[in-house]
Amino acid sequence: MPLLANAPRVVHVRVDGRSFDLPLDQLGLGDKPTDDQLKRALAGRLDVSANRLVEAVVDRHANGNLTVRPEAVFG
Repeated sequence: MPLLANAPRVVHVRVDGRSFDLPLDQLGLGDKPTDDQLKRALAGRLDVSANRLVEAVVDRHANGNLTVRPEAVFG
């Protein structure tokens, strides 16, 4: 399946056992937000404490989408 050139970029967020997909442009952050800017905006949008996302990992994908997730723990 080919990628759509103008497809809106999405942030996939996993927090407190829940998953959300939000259009990046709805966060009002511009094209390349820092991890901290992204986490603060998501906390406000999802109505969770910013502390819930401090340890979260931000994965930046080649297609422009972002994933914010808890750090993986092995063992």
